[in-house]
Amino acid sequence: MGEAPLRMSKNGLVVDGEGWFVVNARESRWKEEGSLGSYCTFEGKRRFPNFGINVSVLEPGEKMGMYHRENAQEAFLVLDGDCTLIVEGEERRLNAWDFFYCPPRTEHIIVAGPGQRAVVAAVGARGRGVGGGIVYRVSEAAGRYGASVERETTDPSTAYAEIRAALPRSTFAPYEHGWLPGDASAARE
Repeated sequence: MGEAPLRMSKNGLVVDGEGWFVVNARESRWKEEGSLGSYCTFEGKRRFPNFGINVSVLEPGEKMGMYHRENAQEAFLVLDGDCTLIVEGEERRLNAWDFFYCPPRTEHIIVAGPGQRAVVAAVGARGRGVGGGIVYRVSEAAGRYGASVERETTDPSTAYAEIRAALPRSTFAPYEHGWLPGDASAARE
């Protein structure tokens, strides 16, 4: 297997084909999705076939998604800062280097509450079947962070309708200095 070509887009490097590649997260293309934080997937036009991976930056009040369960395993590692995990309706504080393994069909979401900021690596299996078996669940605990649907749904467009309506057409963005640890000024103003 050869090396995949990388292309510089206006928002950062993207992979443009099959093969192995190396790219630094700071040089990769990112997405800014309002209350869903900022994240980098390392993917180009083609998604990785077996798993998804991203590095998410959550500022206070942001969340990685809406409270849900799905038919695939996921794993999360807090690389920097602290955040709140809501799992099976219970809140748990996570700090740098805490690892959360999420078996299939486990209800969960990670949020940054008041005074929290985190950088989280997330990996999830793909090939989950039709619709991924995802169910967005109503959760009182997640609702306190704006991360719960009002009615249970299996439709992502319904679960994220309000959030997506407030976003620009394209949410691709270049890396912003300070998102990741190790920048001269690690906190965003």
